[in-house]
Amino acid sequence: MKKNKQTPVVPGQRRIRQLGNIFIAACLISIAGCGILTDKDQIEVQEPALEKLTSDRYPNFSDSMHFSGFLTALDQSLLYYNRLPKSRMIEFGPDQYTVGHMVESLEILQAFLEGDPPASDVNRFVRERFHVYASTANEKNQVLFTGYFEPTYRGSLIPDARFQYPLYPVPKDLVEIDLAKFSDRYQGHDRLRGRVNGNQVVPYFSRKQINEMRDFYLQAPPVAWLENRVDRFFLEIQGSGRIRTPEDEIVRIQYAGTNGNPYRAIGRYLIDNQEIAQEQMSMQAIRQWLEANPHRRDEVLHYNDSMVFFRIGVGGPFGNINVTLTPLRSMATDYRIFPKGAPGFIETRLPEIFPAVLNAPENAGNPDSWQPVSLFVMNQDTGGAIRGPGRADLFCGSDEYARFAAGHMNVRGRMYFLVMK
Repeated sequence: MKKNKQTPVVPGQRRIRQLGNIFIAACLISIAGCGILTDKDQIEVQEPALEKLTSDRYPNFSDSMHFSGFLTALDQSLLYYNRLPKSRMIEFGPDQYTVGHMVESLEILQAFLEGDPPASDVNRFVRERFHVYASTANEKNQVLFTGYFEPTYRGSLIPDARFQYPLYPVPKDLVEIDLAKFSDRYQGHDRLRGRVNGNQVVPYFSRKQINEMRDFYLQAPPVAWLENRVDRFFLEIQGSGRIRTPEDEIVRIQYAGTNGNPYRAIGRYLIDNQEIAQEQMSMQAIRQWLEANPHRRDEVLHYNDSMVFFRIGVGGPFGNINVTLTPLRSMATDYRIFPKGAPGFIETRLPEIFPAVLNAPENAGNPDSWQPVSLFVMNQDTGGAIRGPGRADLFCGSDEYARFAAGHMNVRGRMYFLVMK
């Protein structure tokens, strides 16, 4: 959901190639100031993200949900790997394994779990048959786990007096540039996104500029309309979702791309400006603040220059490896440093499943009161704000529990990745 990234059809691409060398030169002079990098740190040398553990440092491998849903997620990663050349290499920190080896790793884990083994056998099996790689942020229990979900909002496929806030597709004039085609030094970096202005490639319009352009719909005819601009912003944060039309139909809205401007968290802006206390920060707290301060919505929402574009789709929600996400089994990490599609193991916290989340105890929204859990997961997604070895985003689903858990989740824990010996 977060972010099933697909390359849009780009008009004028021949012209972009002709301008490429000029653009590269400008970026080499001051690449951090280009303004169209999807992440301002993407050109910096990454610290090691994974370390291979000796068996005496392995965690205790148990699953708090008794593997419910995990085999479904595992099947999705098999779909991903089976689309790739078997000889392609998958990086685990300093080590590499072929896609063929990853398929075999998943198949042997799948066959073992289908036998419904007891917990003690699971722990022994993983220790005997798998290498374990730990996030380098584990040492101080500093992997920050947040959550995301698939929301449902009221919307329409045509605008009217009620539905006035457009969901834009990838604009016709947005271009993507893969710098890796010009130099190996850019291998693994995000593509640049911008637009052509005369004989130059310049940053694409920011969120504020797009919102203030009355004719932007000519470049990006809206795919749907929402009744609330706050809903639109939160749909961007989740990456995809569903809209319920006046005819009571459900339409799937999927991630299509971004404007390439740097992502800046409005939650951090509200904390820094002492509008919301850090210990009270959550998606619900942000929504409440925005609804209570309509005169300052532009100020806060426009703080984040990044804007997400959408498309109408079928199925999903999908992750960045284009497979369906599984609640509490699919996670999003930094795709540049962690192995796509790989099995993982996390130690974090989750809220209990109350009969009615809205009637949960008052402290249920405080992650410190949540129960510790350990879960086997699959690395199947990424996100603009998920950067570095110390970040992971757990997909929570699309129901009320998912909304509640994702809205409050802000928990430190540990993260591991597994591959067959």
